[in-house]
Amino acid sequence: MIVYSVTCLVDDSIHDEWLVWMSEEHLPEVMSTGKFISYEMFKIDPHDESDTGTSYNIQYKLENRSLLEDYSNNHGPALKAKTAAKYGERVLAFRTILEKV
Repeated sequence: MIVYSVTCLVDDSIHDEWLVWMSEEHLPEVMSTGKFISYEMFKIDPHDESDTGTSYNIQYKLENRSLLEDYSNNHGPALKAKTAAKYGERVLAFRTILEKV
């Protein structure tokens, strides 16, 4: 089992719009690639109450690494570009690959 983990820091100015977009557009688009078994989305507790923005972690589950490679080569770049075009630097993301042991 592989988990493709995406952590996003969302600017306060677009937070509500981004949540709707994630739920109604982006997550269904990612899942429609057929590469993932499921996903879970988590809100991250802030380290400091004075932090700006809200952080989320989305964990997509896959059967194996070859499915992730296929996604990364054939679907990921277009979806990342679409997100960047829509939100620019108002959403910052980093990705981690986890393997169940």
